[in-house]
Amino acid sequence: MPIMQKIILVCPFFGLGIIIVVASVILSVAGLIIVKRYISHQKLKTHNDIAGAIFQTLGVAYTVLLAFMVVVAWQNFDRTSLTAETEANYLVDLMEDSSAFSKDFSMKIRAASEEYAKNVINQEWPMLAEGKESPVAKESLGKISALYASYMPQNVKEEIFLAESVKKLNLLGEMRRIRIFESRQGIPALLWVVLIVGAFATITFTFFFGSDNPRAQMLMTSLLAIIIALILYTVLSLDFPFTGGIKVKPDAFREMLKY
Repeated sequence: MPIMQKIILVCPFFGLGIIIVVASVILSVAGLIIVKRYISHQKLKTHNDIAGAIFQTLGVAYTVLLAFMVVVAWQNFDRTSLTAETEANYLVDLMEDSSAFSKDFSMKIRAASEEYAKNVINQEWPMLAEGKESPVAKESLGKISALYASYMPQNVKEEIFLAESVKKLNLLGEMRRIRIFESRQGIPALLWVVLIVGAFATITFTFFFGSDNPRAQMLMTSLLAIIIALILYTVLSLDFPFTGGIKVKPDAFREMLKY
């Protein structure tokens, strides 16, 4: 399990956010105090023009990176939600198409489909938080496949519906595999290193501006640290769609059981 996923899984949702923000502010203020203790603001003021130009370039580059990561994290989260909804929709299609077969077979398909949905909701969904799959849910899907594999169509109509149902069953299995895969995939560790180093560099750069009002500089540095910490926390919260306080829920499967 990736280290970021472990952090989201173990730490309380709001508690983790508070820790990240408070730690960022404390480290920023402490760093600013240390720099001001050893370097006077008069000396730092002589380099404000050069430092300002460099900081502007650094700030723009890091802002673009942060915005990109927020968009990527949200798109991944939204795509995973769509994958789960598509899987549930294929299951509904199988149940509706089963009416074209004999009553006995249709009832078996409906029962097996409902069993699979319940196992996904109750067994597999909690396991997705750790990037795992449920053998019980996998076995339930296998029962549906076995029913179609053993069925002998009685007429042309059933042959057509059987072929279409098998296609949808294969797509359902594909969506399930993608859902499980997406539960384990997050932002690569290298990008997290770049994000954290970039945050450190951006905030540290503010220490080397000379100001006649140290309290105002401390406040501005703290606000910058809070904003960056909140954005990083947002990216972290969306990084693994089935883990943490913000996660994809099995609502589509619950709706499917109402059919």
